[in-house]
Amino acid sequence: MKTIVNKKFIIRKLSFFSVTILITIPLFSHGGEVMEITSKDFKHNQSIPSIHTCDGKDLSPHLAWSGAPEGTKSFALSCIDPDAPMGDFIHWLVYNIPSPASEIPQAGPLPAGAQEVTNDFGKKSYGGPCPPSGTHRYFFTIYALKVKDLGSMSKRDFLKKVKENQLASAEIVGLYKRR
Repeated sequence: MKTIVNKKFIIRKLSFFSVTILITIPLFSHGGEVMEITSKDFKHNQSIPSIHTCDGKDLSPHLAWSGAPEGTKSFALSCIDPDAPMGDFIHWLVYNIPSPASEIPQAGPLPAGAQEVTNDFGKKSYGGPCPPSGTHRYFFTIYALKVKDLGSMSKRDFLKKVKENQLASAEIVGLYKRR
């Protein structure tokens, strides 16, 4: 049995001899709503405009989310490039985003109380796409958390702490290739 998880469904692939059965299970937060993340600046699996990259002004894109489950006390956000030559490259890590927040405008500011973690550029702020070659994928993931404050953390323990406190998550993927 193979399990595939995407933004809205868990897909279970069952193979019996030469017959394959796909079972699709919607991922709902409490109340039946699916958690989603969107951007006014790019669509899922589409190109990120150069203004958000090292070839432009390196401005963080607009991000908005909805459908957080009951009990959400804060959010965390990550932007990771899994296609970097040395493995996952961290572009942005934000946590302690207050639960009433539902978006980050283009170029910020972050909601009051939100904190950033040093990324792989060595800075505590958004670092836009800057792939050395080819088209890379940038996974922007929002996490609904069951705690208000994750305490202090580094990029090494960010995902561990976030996943230990996660109620739900959603992601949008942007693409970028340098010109």
